[in-house]
Amino acid sequence: MRHKVKRHRLNRDSAQRKALLRNLVTSFLEKERIKTTKAKAKALRPVAEKMITLAKKDTLHARRRALRYVYKKDVVQKLFQEIAPRFLERPGGYTRIVKLEPRAGDGAEMAVIELVGTEFEKKAKKKETVAEKAKSAAQSRK
Repeated sequence: MRHKVKRHRLNRDSAQRKALLRNLVTSFLEKERIKTTKAKAKALRPVAEKMITLAKKDTLHARRRALRYVYKKDVVQKLFQEIAPRFLERPGGYTRIVKLEPRAGDGAEMAVIELVGTEFEKKAKKKETVAEKAKSAAQSRK
């Protein structure tokens, strides 16, 4: 009986689920923000937070434990040198899940999971005025 056994299964067996979470954690720590389904984001959150907490210790043993789980060495290096120092004073809650509109293909609930304090601003598109267009057109004719 599965009394009080709570886990995000994601319709996969244990080996597939472990591989999926390892890939998600590696990508998440590499990019600091990923777009995925809401269920995968909720499954990713505790694993990613444990990796950041592990990196805050900054010992050789912690680094080797992180290397056991994360696929890329350069991501582990980034985790220990860039990400963990940002959260030294924070006792937890390093990630944020923001819900998005459903995916067009199958209607799956989508979400963005990102590190707290890693807010990305959209790049403002440069709008050319009529005068600038005329000026650039005149220069191209010469």
